[in-house]
Amino acid sequence: MQLSAQPYEERLTAPRSWWLISFLIGVSFALILLPFGTLPMLGGLVGGTAAAAVVASSYGSVRIRVVGGLLLAGEAKVPVTALGTAEILDAEEARAWRTYKADTRAFLLLRAYIPTALRVEVTDPEDPTPYLYLSTREPERLAAALREARQAAEPGAA
Repeated sequence: MQLSAQPYEERLTAPRSWWLISFLIGVSFALILLPFGTLPMLGGLVGGTAAAAVVASSYGSVRIRVVGGLLLAGEAKVPVTALGTAEILDAEEARAWRTYKADTRAFLLLRAYIPTALRVEVTDPEDPTPYLYLSTREPERLAAALREARQAAEPGAA
């Protein structure tokens, strides 16, 4: 059986404004170190900018992938056969599921700077997680990829 190419992959990158904020953090470090001279000021600019950029990059390095019959979302690795229906959440509904509708047992891969999301039921009776909440910029594509992967993983699928 030949596995198909990756039907879905998304990196939840940080917004562009965060890179500007990283530079501004470097400027603030430079201003703090200004009384100590030019060299410490330049070191503060470079070091502060670099440190803030590393934090922004690592926070935005999370990936969501559907590959080989698995959903890989951050640190979660779930077989698509253990997943039920996927509900596409617009910005308002996504906010509701992040706040007052949220279940404390749910797996949340959320990024507040991404307004849309996908809520996927977990149908595995051994798993206490009721659903996965996945922030995604393309919830329709992710839902379609999960549907296709589930159909391909079903016993008796050609």
